[in-house]
Amino acid sequence: MAKVADTKLYDILGVLPVASDNELKKAYRKLAKEYHPDKNPNAGDKFKEISFAYEVLSNPEKRELYDRYGEQGLREGSGGSSGMDDIFSHIFGGGLFNFMGGHSRSHNGRRRGEDMMHPLKVSLEDLYNGKTTKLQLSKNVLCSACNGQGGKAGAVQKCNACRGRGVRIMIRQLAPGMVQQMQSVCSDCNGEGEVINEKDRCKKCEGKKVVKEVKILEVHVDKGMKHGQRITFSGEADQAPGVEPGDIVLLLQEKENEVFQRDGNDLHMTNKIGLVEALCGFQFTFKHLDGRQIVVKYPPGKVIEPGCIRVVRGEGMPQYRNPFEKGDLYIKFDVQFPENNWISPEKLTELEDLLPARPEFPNVIGDAEEVDLQEFDTTQGSGGGQRREAYNDSSDEESSHHGPGVQCAHQ
Repeated sequence: MAKVADTKLYDILGVLPVASDNELKKAYRKLAKEYHPDKNPNAGDKFKEISFAYEVLSNPEKRELYDRYGEQGLREGSGGSSGMDDIFSHIFGGGLFNFMGGHSRSHNGRRRGEDMMHPLKVSLEDLYNGKTTKLQLSKNVLCSACNGQGGKAGAVQKCNACRGRGVRIMIRQLAPGMVQQMQSVCSDCNGEGEVINEKDRCKKCEGKKVVKEVKILEVHVDKGMKHGQRITFSGEADQAPGVEPGDIVLLLQEKENEVFQRDGNDLHMTNKIGLVEALCGFQFTFKHLDGRQIVVKYPPGKVIEPGCIRVVRGEGMPQYRNPFEKGDLYIKFDVQFPENNWISPEKLTELEDLLPARPEFPNVIGDAEEVDLQEFDTTQGSGGGQRREAYNDSSDEESSHHGPGVQCAHQ
């Protein structure tokens, strides 16, 4: 999964940082219809946020800049225009993201670091029962030898090439009176905005200011959580000098289950039964996601039709943060019929006497032709294509001598 400096604009559109251009466009169109001022007069600010997010993420250059440097990269790239400042202050400075808990600057004014997103595969059993597991991650922490300075006191200097911004601004003339502003990562400082003399670099971190450290996280997967849900560890992402660490975000990815399929808080399964069970009642057992053996009974006299669905109330998934309330379990029945000639003709006559009477044979008026009903192998096709092809071949041969083929006359 992509590792980006900031996910706020992605969150506005409700997509992941790996979203394609087509997914971005679909998300934008859906939200724009819902929050357009013509339809929703009180959603003007929300519509601006949606439009701004799509404007940035649909532009390859702006999206790359935002993914790498977050808000700061966009601010420097925008040239600080008043219109941009207004929307920046609204989205990144307060309002929406104060409520959501994610903003590019902390309460003490420090720049906020990027979030780290990791997929976490979980089974349906884990989501049903809840689970606590440990996850080992590697992250950057401030070097203890130089206190995150990268070298001895005074060794760190502002990069002259980019003036400490980490990016270089270039102006390209497209035509007389028309120029294009472009920016790229500064090659002198690799986007850091600072340079350190080689001899003054810290021996432990080699001037990088941070070192790798293994972090063990205790992850609690609560009952009823769903595929795509996030578990956030605030402030546990990479550390950097003068930057408030971002969050580690775990994205739940549900693994396929052999027996059950989930639909919200409901579960679905398929059970095979024989014809005698479908007609005369049955009982069967299955192992639920928490290990319980469930006995399902169905009384004689109530017929189960092929493909029909029955429900067991309260045996679905537990609700998230309300695990004592559960959804329902839906069981689809696949009725297995016996093989050909499974019973003698004498017994078959006796069986027919027990079954509901068949419909009377219709009266045949005039001449009738009796045909045989044969089995059909779907893998071989209907055969009509071959007959049609043979007919077409003969027609083509005729048409080569006599011109256009004969057409059916309409009366």
